Amino acid sequence: MRAIAILFILLGFPALEIYTLIWAWQFVGWWLVPWLVFTTVVGWTLIQEERLAVFGRILGALHSGQSPFSALLESSRMLIAGLLLMFPGLLSDALAVLLLLVRRRGVGTGGGMPPEPGVIEGEWHEVDGAPPPPSALQGKHRQ
Repeated sequence: MRAIAILFILLGFPALEIYTLIWAWQFVGWWLVPWLVFTTVVGWTLIQEERLAVFGRILGALHSGQSPFSALLESSRMLIAGLLLMFPGLLSDALAVLLLLVRRRGVGTGGGMPPEPGVIEGEWHEVDGAPPPPSALQGKHRQ
């Protein structure tokens, strides 16, 4: 039963893509061809850029103390979106755009809790222990 469902999905998706392409061709006309060429080029470019960026994402995740698994998931999401853009069809393009627009929560933000309202996170160090005179702060700090 599971094999039949997988076969139905694998054969049904391309058939649905062909149906939507024929429908769009009747509705839009020859403008569909430049769209398909454009999305193929965009998908190829996305794959080529992601091929180089995956190692940077993994290293960045390791240096920030995150799991490299989240970086691999982000890169695989981009690769799948690129492959869907290269696949000729309007439904696969819509799925690719959804994959590109929907971001996982916590990716690229350190994965931690957001700071409390009014808190500005950063690094600081004390120079000599004495506060600066008020005249030194004029024009540099606004409330």
